[in-house]
Amino acid sequence: MDVKLPKLGEGAESGVVVSVFVKPGDTVAKDQPILELENEKAVAAIPAPAAGTVTEVFVKAGDKISVGQRLIALGEDGKGAPPPAPATKAAPATPAPAPVEAEPEVPAGPAGEEEPPPSTAPPAASPTIRRLAKDLGIDLSRIRGSERGGRIVMADLRAYIQRLQRLAAQAATGIARKPRAAVEPVDFAKWGPVTIKPLSPLRQTIARRLSESWEAVPRVTQFDEADVTRLNELRKQYQPAYEQKGVKLTVTPLLIKALVGVVQKHPTFNASLDATGENLILKSYVSLGLAVDTEAGLMVPVIRHADKRSVLELARELDELARKARERKLTAEDMKGGTFTLSNQGGIGGGHFTPIINLPEVAILGVGRAALKPVWRDGQVTARTLLPLALSYDHRVIDGGSAARFITDLVREIEQFEEHLVKL
Repeated sequence: MDVKLPKLGEGAESGVVVSVFVKPGDTVAKDQPILELENEKAVAAIPAPAAGTVTEVFVKAGDKISVGQRLIALGEDGKGAPPPAPATKAAPATPAPAPVEAEPEVPAGPAGEEEPPPSTAPPAASPTIRRLAKDLGIDLSRIRGSERGGRIVMADLRAYIQRLQRLAAQAATGIARKPRAAVEPVDFAKWGPVTIKPLSPLRQTIARRLSESWEAVPRVTQFDEADVTRLNELRKQYQPAYEQKGVKLTVTPLLIKALVGVVQKHPTFNASLDATGENLILKSYVSLGLAVDTEAGLMVPVIRHADKRSVLELARELDELARKARERKLTAEDMKGGTFTLSNQGGIGGGHFTPIINLPEVAILGVGRAALKPVWRDGQVTARTLLPLALSYDHRVIDGGSAARFITDLVREIEQFEEHLVKL
């Protein structure tokens, strides 16, 4: 039997092979991992659907593969795969229709799947499929068949049409990706030694998503500073109690607790525009995305229902998600469902910056490194620890006045953080 790449989840149709665990002659058990696939910022193992002996491996590390593509051939009970059925004379192929002017050129799909180049030979398909494609003005050579030998079946044609419909809907609402300006190639080697380093699949995903956000969202960034002198004192005061629970208390879970309360007070910042761009989806829960810097690139795992978590629970989950991100053990599900994102660069350095909104969210808070500064208070200059804050927001949904009120309330919540919230 041929083992094919199964469905990877909503909107995910392709991935890049990170490593292959089997070779011809290996015996595998049902659900045993046969390869690792990188998709949507996560690396996941693909299991064998049945036990048997591997007779052939069709992919290798670095290959980009799509749902339905063959991975390995598996013989049952240690036997080889059955020989292919004898070839039958194919029905005369209907000539491919002339290009239809109205048919759009389909760019990468929602998960980054590239459109296959038109084939020089007629693709394998039944007369019914060919006739239907001709009636619809669709060039079958642009469709990747999921059956043996790349044969196109009705499900492939339907999926292609659905992709065209999605792209048409996006274009109608102004959300579709704009064509990128052509970049003139430059031979830098003329002036000195160079090294060509291909972008990793993760880096390509990050680049694509940030480009989509940059093109689609008219963003504004609101800046401020919060006095965290008292917040730091509370952290130091209660840190021993948290350590007894096996958790390190940092400023971040305290910031999250303050932030969640302000997001609940300003529900528009916790919303999303729907696909039509005409309706606002207001969520009655707060699931906070946390931007995590890793050697492989930026990842954004989500703390679900952060509005219902205590500071202790937030601190514990922060540690767990950060560890999984660094070890590349986050799943695609770990990074879905966020309603607002926090990007804290304080542990690295720097002050104010302009974070890019994590679509389909409408706002993101950037936090820099706190610094001791002179502050005029009660008629005299005193040293206080100030934390840089940067709130980027989608101006289609949020106005400047609302953003100013949001960040003012956030500064107040941080500076007047209630002690009972951190007590155990």
